[in-house]
Amino acid sequence: RFGGLGAGVREMQTVAEELGRELVPTPLLGSAVVAVAALLTTGDDRACGRLLPDIASGARIATVAWTGEGGGWAPDAVAVCADADHRLTGKAHYVLDASAADVLLVAARRSDGIGLYQVDSNAPGVRRYVTATMDPTRRLGTVNLDGVLGDAAGSTVDLRAVRDVACAVLAAEQVGAAARALERTVEYSLSRMQFGRVIGSFQALKHRMADMYVRVEAARSAAYVAGDAIDAEDPGASTAVATAKVTCSRALKAVAAEMIQLHGGIGITWEHDAHLYFKRAHGDSLLFGAAGRHLARRQLTHS
Repeated sequence: RFGGLGAGVREMQTVAEELGRELVPTPLLGSAVVAVAALLTTGDDRACGRLLPDIASGARIATVAWTGEGGGWAPDAVAVCADADHRLTGKAHYVLDASAADVLLVAARRSDGIGLYQVDSNAPGVRRYVTATMDPTRRLGTVNLDGVLGDAAGSTVDLRAVRDVACAVLAAEQVGAAARALERTVEYSLSRMQFGRVIGSFQALKHRMADMYVRVEAARSAAYVAGDAIDAEDPGASTAVATAKVTCSRALKAVAAEMIQLHGGIGITWEHDAHLYFKRAHGDSLLFGAAGRHLARRQLTHS
């Protein structure tokens, strides 16, 4: 009813997985995933009707300003505060595509909880900065707000649900990147000659690539379970998401590191794409909270 297709998290994961394979620098994660999820959790049909059709069509790019400098993305900790007059003050870090966003949504603390506000990105008191990142394919920025008037969407925003959706889709993106890194490593091992034979024929390298395959498939299963759990409104969805975030982050980091090692000398050059997968792996492992944070909340759920 807001101009979309009515698809769920699993369908979005399919898109993210394909984009992750080639590390496509698209605003889909911040706009079509995080911003859309945030708007929907407010239950404000007026705000959704005004913003979602353009976000769905791609006519406008949206993003959410949320976390502080520590980058924890905790659902009860935001970097911006709102006063009784809906004026926002604070500095949000690691905002996806902050410099390119047409729609700036700000999660801000107020007296009755955390609300979501739409802010004119060009209004006086709004300053946006590009953040230097390890991963050149992931654009992040800082948003500084100094008494900026915001338009409230709904009564509150459920950042816990937003984080779950974001992590589930990010996990699928990590799976796509890991799968492609493995494919490219296997392809190289079947063409690179050493001692008169392709290096992929050596048993030691076969074992390492087999281990990479196991990691990729385990991560894929974890990501899909998380997406299915959210779509089914399973009470254990948050635990499944935490599992996926930990599993997929560790898998991509391990596979990307092996990709560099098994490519030998060319793997450590700027000319080869291996370093981009490695940087994406380490950047993604921190996005929406480091794996350790999610492991801790998963253990807390089971205790």
